[in-house]
Amino acid sequence: QVQLVESGGGLVQAGGSLRLSCAGSGRSFSRDNMAWFRQAPGKERTCVGSIGSGGATSYYADSVKGRFTISRDSAKNTVYLQMNSLKVEDTAVYYCAARQGLYGDYDYWGQGTQVTVSS
Repeated sequence: QVQLVESGGGLVQAGGSLRLSCAGSGRSFSRDNMAWFRQAPGKERTCVGSIGSGGATSYYADSVKGRFTISRDSAKNTVYLQMNSLKVEDTAVYYCAARQGLYGDYDYWGQGTQVTVSS
């Protein structure tokens, strides 16, 4: 069974840090483009950032630039989202996703992990 599983979410105070992990299983995701999305209550799901198969980071949302960093460890089939200087408005469910192409829909999604930032 091919799946992505996120972990590392939790409750943190504003200004703190968290690192989310997204572990792939069932096949290698080393050649996939990977991304992190988030969805806050009552809002649409939006892309936080993405990383290419070679490790080059292709995109960060303006709201997280300079605070969040995406990285990947192909040997572990895992993608990370390091979140620093967290703000209350970063509170959301965070999802990772994978797609084989550079464009188009994402083929695989994780179940999500809750991140709550308190003031």
